[in-house]
Amino acid sequence: VQLVESGGGLAQAGGSLRISCTVSSGFEANYMTWHRRDPGKAREWVATISTDGQETEYADSVKGRFIISRDNAKATLYLQMNNLKPEDAGEYFCNSRGGVYHWGPGARVVVSS
Repeated sequence: VQLVESGGGLAQAGGSLRISCTVSSGFEANYMTWHRRDPGKAREWVATISTDGQETEYADSVKGRFIISRDNAKATLYLQMNNLKPEDAGEYFCNSRGGVYHWGPGARVVVSS
């Protein structure tokens, strides 16, 4: 299975970005997650979404600002990031719940204050 994140970039604090993750196979059958990593640090969990998109869960740090969603027909996972803060910057990665797939290249998010 290949995971490919895209859509990162530069945003101002208070702004928005949407990142995407395409999954080569098995997408519909898996809960999916987003993670963030600061350089030199371990990945931290950001959000999870159920297979049908009806259940979502967020880290306290992003709750109310980020929205995880999925399009099973396109085998694509999304993360809408609103009201961005400088501490949201980092590399964002997707994976199945439990992180069973090989990690993709990530999407870099830079937030200017």
